[in-house]
Amino acid sequence: MVEGSYVILNPAAGAGNGLRQREAIEQGLAARGLSYHMVLSERRGQAVDLARAAAESGWPRVIAAGGDGTVNEIINGLILAREQVVQLPDLGVIGVGRGNDFAHGAGIPGEFELALDALASDRVRTVDIGQVRGGLHPDGRYFGNCVGVGFDAVGTIEASKLPRLGGFLSFFIAVLKTIFIYHRGPQVRLAFDGEVLELPVLMISIMNGQRLGGGFWMAPEARPDDGFFDLCVVQQVTRRRILSLIPHFLRGTQGTQPEVQMGRAASIQVEALQGVLPAQTDGEIISIEGRELQVELIPGALQVLVGESGA
Repeated sequence: MVEGSYVILNPAAGAGNGLRQREAIEQGLAARGLSYHMVLSERRGQAVDLARAAAESGWPRVIAAGGDGTVNEIINGLILAREQVVQLPDLGVIGVGRGNDFAHGAGIPGEFELALDALASDRVRTVDIGQVRGGLHPDGRYFGNCVGVGFDAVGTIEASKLPRLGGFLSFFIAVLKTIFIYHRGPQVRLAFDGEVLELPVLMISIMNGQRLGGGFWMAPEARPDDGFFDLCVVQQVTRRRILSLIPHFLRGTQGTQPEVQMGRAASIQVEALQGVLPAQTDGEIISIEGRELQVELIPGALQVLVGESGA
């Protein structure tokens, strides 16, 4: 049984902020008397393998130093190790990426020094994890924060083209651009919690956390430990109406608008009756031409280090 923390640092996170913060992370861990072993991920997807190997080797804590994409890969590695280990490592997060939305939703401090303090604490929170099947991942991919179908998936692609801007600013500019390149979504059949809807949709957000893009409150009432996803379904609207809805998403008041339906469910199926389902999970594109997605909740799947200020 090894001791200490296995730190997976993504040097490319936050347009290189991960690498720039390496020394500060090492100094912060040492100042708090934390023993650790740090590895740098070198390619997309590598953190999945690193986290799985760390769990199977008996590390009690695995720390993600990166953004939501890094955290997503590490979550996948940890969950994939479940069949091989008795107890999964606790997950810690040092948010040095752009959005850091999973950390926010889980109650992990976003401020750098407080995030390091959380790693020195024994306070953990048990959180749910989701699994989505379909598109580019017919066998499934796990996620911590969200699955987005339609408008926000295209917005995620556009945000990735703006690497030098901050997380929220990149996503906000991408949203404005997406209005002009993706304003008409698919006709879908959406099944959840015994309810079936058939309608043209601009966007479907399946949320375990509360926000996207560092400031869009897709599900302000969501909790990652309540056994349910929170849904935000936006019907097809005009470009002008998209613009007028944006302030509501920035405040989390979109549920008051007639074109927006909110809901809760532990299992959701989305099928394109016309068109296709562009989709993303935790900022990673998972479907481009897919026509069906199945999303399931895994309750109490992971423990995350939240520190004294955690929920």
